[in-house]
Amino acid sequence: MARIAVIGAGTGAMAAAARLAVAGEKVTVYERSASYGGSVGRHEHEGFVFDTGPGLLHLPAVQRDLFVKTGKESLEQCVSLTQVDPASRHLFADGTEVSLPNASRAGVAAALDGALGAGAGDRWSDFMDRARDAWDRSRRPLLEEPLRPDHRVLGRDPYPAVRQRRLLRPARQAGTVAEIGAWELADPRLAALLDGYALAHGLDPRTAPASAALLPYMEQTFGSWYVMGGMRELARAVYERCVARRVTFVFGAEVVRVVEKDGRAAGVELADGEVAEADRVVLGVRPRPGLVPGQQVWSADDVTVRAGAAGRFTVLLSLRGGREADAVHRTVVHGADGAAEQEAVFGGRVAAHPTVTVLRPDDPATRPDAEHEAVTLTATTAPHGPVDWRDTEVRRRFADVLVERAAAAVPGLRERILHTEVRTPAETEAETGAEGGAVPPPALAGAAGAYLHPGNLTRLTGLYLAGGWAHPGGGLAHAGMSGTLVAGLVVEGDGFRGSR
Repeated sequence: MARIAVIGAGTGAMAAAARLAVAGEKVTVYERSASYGGSVGRHEHEGFVFDTGPGLLHLPAVQRDLFVKTGKESLEQCVSLTQVDPASRHLFADGTEVSLPNASRAGVAAALDGALGAGAGDRWSDFMDRARDAWDRSRRPLLEEPLRPDHRVLGRDPYPAVRQRRLLRPARQAGTVAEIGAWELADPRLAALLDGYALAHGLDPRTAPASAALLPYMEQTFGSWYVMGGMRELARAVYERCVARRVTFVFGAEVVRVVEKDGRAAGVELADGEVAEADRVVLGVRPRPGLVPGQQVWSADDVTVRAGAAGRFTVLLSLRGGREADAVHRTVVHGADGAAEQEAVFGGRVAAHPTVTVLRPDDPATRPDAEHEAVTLTATTAPHGPVDWRDTEVRRRFADVLVERAAAAVPGLRERILHTEVRTPAETEAETGAEGGAVPPPALAGAAGAYLHPGNLTRLTGLYLAGGWAHPGGGLAHAGMSGTLVAGLVVEGDGFRGSR
């Protein structure tokens, strides 16, 4: 039985811990905060309950597999999952709106035709066919295998962009999300729809590779799910599964250094000076310089920790008045000038007209009674640092902008507000330790590997990376996959290539 120290209690790290414990290892998790879950947090105020991290679950098969492999109770026996239908409602700058059904390609095409005009559905469906090809080409090496030593193969974009011939000018093919929208979708509303998927994952549509088409493909193919009681319930279920498998948790324990001995990881040093010996160490938080003195271990070859990731600005609203019967769980209010918004967010400024996601769960557990409602507003923003998100006036003004824009999705919003709670990248940084409060995006193929994350296997023997800042990147599903990969590498050795 090996002693394994896991740094951080995020969902990816806990997934690794549960799988390793089932394999017979002695696992201890060290978490700097007072609780588990990482970015999957919760805020409560006078009977109102809000998620402070992800609001929906995609690719639930990842979580289902975790529960199947680590115990007798299935995921659905531990939490109550509901499909969100419609999956999303979109309000565009020209006043057009469309509601997209959950996990129905034909339904999405019909809805787009009805709202945007004949042909819109076909253009989107053709794009989704190409996205499916990209999924088929890259799914296994990108998501289901540890990062290969020859990871440069993922530097080639798997998206089969349409070759467009032009009179007296060279033919062109889309290489970025923005170019797909402009050249292939050929409708500013469809382009805004696609840009919104990238932006929601912290990606700049102007530079994100065309392979980001995987993001709408995965959502529209495998569906959007909500965990009743809030997404924090999923983190609770994973934590309880770990405890049931005899994983030990030590909270309030900040790891300041991975101990190295004879060229391998040999334990962790805590902020109080205590050293906990271990045979292997799993790092489930964002890698940072100095954690392993004198070592550059975060990457295989030239894949490094990317800087400048975006953050999230969230406004939690306690409202008087019940949720109307036909209210939609998720509404996206798109900005009028996507390019200006992207320039601001990824240029370190506050966007004047941000894209705002409005979440209105039909969940009695989130409100005091049927005469009240809990609503969450979220926008992708520049991280803390380029913008001082501790500045009271900056916070107030931007929160007011989000409320103003969200009023298009929630009838009588301003008049219904009882209480407002604002959370910015500054809070994210303080609670999770992520520099600037940045949120890790998912890994993407293409762009010469610039959108890959550090591999799960490091250059320091016995040290592994899990969670959103490791391969295959951020998001609940991707982080869960990282836990699977780390467990496989520890149990089966460095030659592990993923389950088949």
